[in-house]
Amino acid sequence: MTSKIKVDNIADQNDNNIINESGDVITVGASGDTVAVAGNIVKSNAYQASDGGNIVSQSGTTITLGASGDTVSLASGASQSGFGRTGTVDWQTGSIKTATFTAANGEGYFANTSGGAFTMNLPAGTAGNIVSVVDYTNTFQTNNLTVSPNGSQKLGGVAAPSVLSTEGQSITLVYVDDTEGWKNVQDSTSNVIGSPYIVASGGTESTTGNFKIHKFTGPGTFTVSCAGTPDQRVDYLVLGGGGGGGDGAGSSVDGGGGGGAGGFRASSGGSSGCYTAGPSPLTNGVSGLPVTAQGYPIVVGGGGPTNVDGNLSSFSTISSAGGGGGGNGSTQAKTGKSGGSGGGGNTSNGAGGSGNTPPVSPPQGNDGGDGGPGDSGGGGGAGGAGQDTPGSAPGTGGSGVTSCITASPVPLASGGDGSPTTGPTGPNQAANSGKGGPGAGHPGRNGGSGGSGIVVIRYRYQ
Repeated sequence: MTSKIKVDNIADQNDNNIINESGDVITVGASGDTVAVAGNIVKSNAYQASDGGNIVSQSGTTITLGASGDTVSLASGASQSGFGRTGTVDWQTGSIKTATFTAANGEGYFANTSGGAFTMNLPAGTAGNIVSVVDYTNTFQTNNLTVSPNGSQKLGGVAAPSVLSTEGQSITLVYVDDTEGWKNVQDSTSNVIGSPYIVASGGTESTTGNFKIHKFTGPGTFTVSCAGTPDQRVDYLVLGGGGGGGDGAGSSVDGGGGGGAGGFRASSGGSSGCYTAGPSPLTNGVSGLPVTAQGYPIVVGGGGPTNVDGNLSSFSTISSAGGGGGGNGSTQAKTGKSGGSGGGGNTSNGAGGSGNTPPVSPPQGNDGGDGGPGDSGGGGGAGGAGQDTPGSAPGTGGSGVTSCITASPVPLASGGDGSPTTGPTGPNQAANSGKGGPGAGHPGRNGGSGGSGIVVIRYRYQ
């Protein structure tokens, strides 16, 4: 015969319910109690809330958290692992990005480049990692966003950054494996592959074949958003402003010397396809410059007025001095001034100024010519490629340089001619030529101004 004990509740010695049954509901413990399970194992296919909704349920090998309509959340400070992702990200709407930052796995970002280009550095990728980004202000076409993989990892199979440069562009990247690295899995306005070439902006831009040219005729910024693979370099031409020609004397018969050309510094052209960079030894064996993702301030020197030196031009580590001013017809300032190329002396045996000042190798220019005795012409300023011919009427400035860095031959950096004693007012030289201004003759005429300098940068972009 089977034995049975029938009760509605079991109480402890303090008359508190340990087990209580009401209808079909059995309650273990009373309010405020802690119920411990021996062996810490509780077996059930479903755990429910007081309203009867499932908190955890199991069917076969599938475990479900919550019920339809519920919100399942982690407590503050808690973290999850082992769940993986379903191809989506958590969009960071409360943190719009306006400067270079490092992305985190599982997050999407709104990038605002309206204030300038910057970089999104990807995290160290493992299979299944996911990151998204979108053009918040539709300004990627003006100010690019660079996406840079971590260390030597790849982006679309290439170990190099990629530049997003299309208005309104958005991408979602998933890290696949070490062979391809991060792959774009979302339809986008362009393919996302690391670029092995330099990507940059600034100045007046043009292309010739696979090469891009940036010409700066005034101050600006050469902004590199992607430096390409480590062997990528830019070719350059940096030309200082030409010196002003010397004045003629007021009452004497002395003429002014020609102004010196601006300092001429350029690479050989080997980094961005062969072109005529200028004569040896000014460019022979000169390598292009490596660049990194940053902005490079560009300085373009102005030409000097009468008897005044031209101004310096610069890019990165390259500086080219302005040309020296020509010697005046008056005896107080008859010597040509030193500079990138020296200015010529006046007609009263004025000495020419020194070129390649400050000294660099290869030299950026040459000495100015000495003035002749008596009524003979003022010495012409030295050009970028050779010294002038002093004496005679007038002294002849140096012949200068022809460069094809812009894909067309352009004559630059010639020295100014010295004036005969009765020469006219010297004409001003053309802007961005770096040429020295011509000297002037008496009575009291003015020497011509030197031409301003120029900076040109060229590299392979595709």
